[in-house]
Amino acid sequence: MQFKRFVGVAALAFFVNHAAAKAIVVNQAVSEKEVLAAQQAWCKALVDIGSTYEKNGQPAAKALAEKVIDAAYGYQMGAVLFKPTLTVNPQTFRTTRAGALSYFVGGSAAFPQDTGFALKVWKKCDTENAALFLAGDSASTMGKVHFTGKNGQVTSVDKTWTFVKDDAGSLRIVVHHSSLEYQAK
Repeated sequence: MQFKRFVGVAALAFFVNHAAAKAIVVNQAVSEKEVLAAQQAWCKALVDIGSTYEKNGQPAAKALAEKVIDAAYGYQMGAVLFKPTLTVNPQTFRTTRAGALSYFVGGSAAFPQDTGFALKVWKKCDTENAALFLAGDSASTMGKVHFTGKNGQVTSVDKTWTFVKDDAGSLRIVVHHSSLEYQAK
């Protein structure tokens, strides 16, 4: 009888462990490494859009910017809270994909004041985080982003990003706030 009980327990343990091995695990936790990679990818994409503009013109830069926005931002999840650096009222906030695209590459009649931030042809882009806050399925960063222009001049902005993972596990920007540094008089 002891042997049968042992075999029964052993069989149960085998099936439980086997079932656990086949279980699907969903982990939406955001890591520091993922956030830093996303920031670097954003900077690289901005430089690449400008380079594409310089070599192949605005339509090619726009096509690349569309791919970048679709890969980096969460517009397919809903509104993105995007406050770009160089925008003015009444079009300060860009909660739609079309608004973000116009900010980066211009050319939209709906946003006539946009000249294309990425079309300034930045040669380098670096992030400098003051803080990174990881909270399970989201992460926020705050710090500086430094853009180096064709002439070597560096422009620094204060930037806050919030990232979440979409259903496929890809990191998406859902908050993007950028402003020029305050200049005391």
